[in-house]
Amino acid sequence: MKRILPTIVIAQFFCTSVWFAGNAVMSDIAKQLHLEPAYLAHLTSAVQLGFIAGTLIFAILSIADRFSPSRVFFVCALIAALINLGVCLPGITSTQLILFRFVTGFFLAGIYPVGMKIAADHYEAGLGKSLGFLVGALVLGTAFPHLLKSMSGSLPFKYVMFSTSILSAAGGVAMLLLVPDGPYRKPGQKPKLSGFLNSFRDKNFRAAALGYFGHMWELYAFWVFVPVILTAYKAHHPEVDLNVPLLSFCIIASGSLSCVIGGLISRRFGVKQTATVALTISGISCVISPLFLFSGSLPLFIVFLFVWGMAVIADSPLFSTLIAQSAPPTTKGTSLTIVNCIGFSITIISIQLITALRTDANAQYIYMLLAAGPVLGLVGLMKGQAP
Repeated sequence: MKRILPTIVIAQFFCTSVWFAGNAVMSDIAKQLHLEPAYLAHLTSAVQLGFIAGTLIFAILSIADRFSPSRVFFVCALIAALINLGVCLPGITSTQLILFRFVTGFFLAGIYPVGMKIAADHYEAGLGKSLGFLVGALVLGTAFPHLLKSMSGSLPFKYVMFSTSILSAAGGVAMLLLVPDGPYRKPGQKPKLSGFLNSFRDKNFRAAALGYFGHMWELYAFWVFVPVILTAYKAHHPEVDLNVPLLSFCIIASGSLSCVIGGLISRRFGVKQTATVALTISGISCVISPLFLFSGSLPLFIVFLFVWGMAVIADSPLFSTLIAQSAPPTTKGTSLTIVNCIGFSITIISIQLITALRTDANAQYIYMLLAAGPVLGLVGLMKGQAP
């Protein structure tokens, strides 16, 4: 039915808004709890670790294949919405803050990969286009808290958390009521402790997964450090007035457009070829970033970040398409989930590495390290066959 894809896309957007909600208001939380600026990386890693733990458990138990994906999505969306509000508790400590973000990430494992599973169950043909819209919704959801922060001005950060929790709950309800199980869904059997790794025996699945892993090394590190990059530019050029939250939203959100465009282009030029081009552009952006990050030309700096922001995510739905197409039908949800698990584990390494090595002296050059991901991803991607 025509309403299926729009509902999945909107629900994904609403529910993933809790993902970076803590990041958008980190400066306010840091002031309240007297935390160091570097705490942002730990806060992000807590969500990622929670997501990794959740995806691993969901994969081992084959949750998305054994149970109705729409119901799994609904339950996880409601729990994530509730846990997201924990940040607003009076007298919260830094340890409790980390714990709440970890648990939020855990239940996001029942939202992002399960949303892709639902789309794959409904759209066997043209899956790249469908996942382009879906990942575009994830990008908007990720960026949305930054927009809320820019709009809320001097209002307490709790308004951002309340808003994202309401959206998450609404997205879960919409998925439950409006999206039935898809016609291409094949329920999985009883879970096998090693069953979630069987997909890696397929050559094309491994190639797509390796490409995705290289892409993930760069993606979330870029997203996390976009506000840091903009703030550093302001410090280097005091005469420049930048609205960091609003620009962060626009740069990250621009990737939603490239996801949709990439999905449409892939129908003509092929999914693998389109993913290869996008990964190449984002890798080049990493390498040449020192030429632009402290550029005396503000328009050149902003345009570069928008190009990078669009290229860095454009291949994500394409890799998910390749993975879904090469996975066994009865373990499609589990395969998507375990690849997400490994991919997000990689994001923690790159985020923590940049945080540990970044100084004021090397701030212009540090992001060249992110190029390692696209390079290794391209090498891995070449080992598969074009669909």
